[in-house]
Amino acid sequence: MGGTGRTDVIVVGGGVIGLTTAVELAERGRRVRVWAREAAEHTTSAVAGGLWWPYRIEPEEQVGDWSLRSLAVYEKLAADPERTGVRMVDGVHADTSLDGLGPWAARVSGLRAATAEECAGPGLWARLPLIDMPAHLVWLRERLRAAGGAVEQRTAHRLDEALAQAPDVVNCSGLGARGLVPDDSVRPVRGQLVLVENPGLRTWYTAADPASSATTYILPQPGRLVLGGTADDGDWSLEPDPAVARAIVERCARVRPEIASARVLGHRVGLRPSRPAVRLEREPRGADGALVHNYGHGGAGVTVAWGCARAAADLVENRPAP
Repeated sequence: MGGTGRTDVIVVGGGVIGLTTAVELAERGRRVRVWAREAAEHTTSAVAGGLWWPYRIEPEEQVGDWSLRSLAVYEKLAADPERTGVRMVDGVHADTSLDGLGPWAARVSGLRAATAEECAGPGLWARLPLIDMPAHLVWLRERLRAAGGAVEQRTAHRLDEALAQAPDVVNCSGLGARGLVPDDSVRPVRGQLVLVENPGLRTWYTAADPASSATTYILPQPGRLVLGGTADDGDWSLEPDPAVARAIVERCARVRPEIASARVLGHRVGLRPSRPAVRLEREPRGADGALVHNYGHGGAGVTVAWGCARAAADLVENRPAP
């Protein structure tokens, strides 16, 4: 398709939300172009830890359904991890209990209280999708191309630019929505990670400190161990902080001592596009067109990507939300 011929839908934003939405639309037969400000491997999505779990995202009454729809897709994609980047991996959410979760938790197969051997205190044991985001983003782009869609490296300065070239536009601009819409309720939540050599860990671990922005997570990804992290509201800095990196490694080493001597491979920082609640709605434009918003997913973009993509595509087709 490239940049020629008729375009039915332009998706603004080339992260996991934008690419997944574009795939959903293209596989429904729409001629889709993605306008991406930067290559997918340079987006916030590429920095994400990649563990499926509804995290820091509202509205609660819809997040469960979006997450479960996505979970069902990832469980199928995990049959081909080399291509899709999706694996099903066991692990523990420390300081978490079933009664503290929404109704969606009852539909997650195998989710149970952790034993004393699995977790020092209260926690949940689960087998969840763990997604190698750089690999998954490449796979999404190839799946889009196979469905006839295209990705164009282009910065949208106004959404009207896209509406001038296609009757329907889906705004998946993430943090960019702050200026594009404009929407002042969109804020960065800075996350810093440390990548180290994996000393042999096969399970993931997470723990949140409710008294601070610090989190502790250990995610075994192909060729590396991802250690985190932070959740600094309103912080726009993309520079890794050496003191924060040392603190991350120290927290993770308290859980798994062998991490203390693991060789550091690199540092990553991403700005999660936070909002009080996901904006997923349709604005009619022109006689038959629409501007559909699909942004504000915070740190749970990969968790809800397929569920939100389906809902956004339904809105493009002017179907009522389920």
